[in-house]
Amino acid sequence: MKGGTVQISWHESKPVLTLDFHPLSATLATAGADFDIKFWQIKPAGSPKKLPVVSYLSNLYYHSSAVNVIRFSSSGELLASGADGGDLIIWKLHSTDAGQTWKVLKMLRSHHKDILDLQWSTDATYIISGSVDNCCIIWDVNKGTNLQTLDAHAHYVQGVAWDPLGKYVTSLSSDRTCRIYMNKPHKSKGIEKINYVCQQVISKADQPLLKNSKETKFHLFHDETLPSFFRRLAWSPDGSFLLVPAGSYKISTASESVNAAYIFSRKDLSRPAIQLPCASKAVVAVRFCPIFFKLRGTHSAGLFKLPYRIIFAVATLNSLYIYDTESTSPIAVLAGLHYAAITDITWSSDAHYLALSSQDGFCSLVEFENDELGSPYSLSGKVSNEDGKSTVQTTNDTVTVPTEDVSAVLAESKKMESEEKADDMVIEASGNIDAVVTESGETITQEKDEMIKSTGNLADFRKNEAAEKAIDMAIEATGNVEGVIADSRKKEAEEKTDGMVIETTGSIGAAELDRRKAEQEDKTEKQPANLDSDGKQKEAKEKTEILQSSLDGIKSGPQLFSPKSTPISNKPAKKRITPIAIDP
Repeated sequence: MKGGTVQISWHESKPVLTLDFHPLSATLATAGADFDIKFWQIKPAGSPKKLPVVSYLSNLYYHSSAVNVIRFSSSGELLASGADGGDLIIWKLHSTDAGQTWKVLKMLRSHHKDILDLQWSTDATYIISGSVDNCCIIWDVNKGTNLQTLDAHAHYVQGVAWDPLGKYVTSLSSDRTCRIYMNKPHKSKGIEKINYVCQQVISKADQPLLKNSKETKFHLFHDETLPSFFRRLAWSPDGSFLLVPAGSYKISTASESVNAAYIFSRKDLSRPAIQLPCASKAVVAVRFCPIFFKLRGTHSAGLFKLPYRIIFAVATLNSLYIYDTESTSPIAVLAGLHYAAITDITWSSDAHYLALSSQDGFCSLVEFENDELGSPYSLSGKVSNEDGKSTVQTTNDTVTVPTEDVSAVLAESKKMESEEKADDMVIEASGNIDAVVTESGETITQEKDEMIKSTGNLADFRKNEAAEKAIDMAIEATGNVEGVIADSRKKEAEEKTDGMVIETTGSIGAAELDRRKAEQEDKTEKQPANLDSDGKQKEAKEKTEILQSSLDGIKSGPQLFSPKSTPISNKPAKKRITPIAIDP
């Protein structure tokens, strides 16, 4: 297995919000804040140390706003795209003499605000979409009509999923609830029509997570402050269980909250059967591998009763976990790939590639070798799972949790978080910075203090600090972040012109400013009277004026960063003065 970020211009450096592999080929579709949908061909690099080769194929342009979700139908003949403003477009693949082209088939308009997620039914007859207007809509694709609106949520619907067996649809909202709807068809004029009725509203846990903890109700999901537009949930390909992101729970009342993804057994959809603890960042998307694999028999105490292995990916804001149904711990963890939040993940049809997109404007690819994930499992017929047969081991009195792994995950999470902060720093060329190479091939700084003490490297240090803060911010518009960084660089250039070396990392108090000015004035007054010329006296006076002006600017100007970072000068650049070195 190898993976990394592909350094190409995916969407003109704007956030990539969604992606999906074509079900019959290695064609990857991406979309984002530049309003376009682009197609890419993925090929092996031919070298064990190189990333797959990504080649641009074509693009689709019809949307007039950011595209938040794209999904191919199971046959690959149709593509659905949902965007800001509530537009949902169905594209159809046409074969011509010049090749294959995608054309708009239908425009589905019923949502009043941004569409954040959508999912096809297995037979590509229906689509469910979730929107910022707090509603889910079930569409008839052939007629292009709104069959049913599900408007029970009190906040944004950020994730939807369609049961592959056709019995349920599910939605996940920032109102901290997951709703499961059951299809109860009714006949109208002799024609049977779908009718989804809410069966479960999952919001709080009624049972303790651990046997030794006190029984209390607690919220299962993050609230609307989760810094992501998406909570993409999914059903397993056989419909045996539901995987839900954005989980948050406490091991005990005194402990910190643990981010998690929940697994719901089809037999009991009222509460989680398994919690999968993840890193320090919230889970925003999950996706199942489309291929089943043979059991390896290495883990006898598995949590699932399946004759095959199912592999799935869980994406947090800054990391990726790969699990299978035969073990409780992840089979792979990838972190530090992006500088901004991960937005979507997808598997190729042959399970050879796993791709993820990010708001930093890039996509990453993970490539698996042949049979690295296991040997494919041949299904004799259509996969089905009756509701009466549970494939997840559960008990009646408590939620099944791999508790033996929770403490290890928390410890690994803290370690990973500290490593990511170092790995994510952008280190520019500097002769006096000691650097080391991490296992991932990235360089990290070894001596921050040396950089702070050097005037020439002060801008680099602040740039790195700004980059680190941008990672943890809820990035809603890349332009805002770039504007902050650009403004920071402009002010840093002004500070360099002033010729001032700031060694303190805290705010400079008024008393300290007055003391420094007084010291400089004393130095000026103590200059020898018999200077070589009047020019030197004038030079000393200019030094005093420059330093006083710089200190006054820092004292009165606003600070761009937190109090822990180096103060930024906000002195208006009315007149540019030639920098003069200050004598010690």
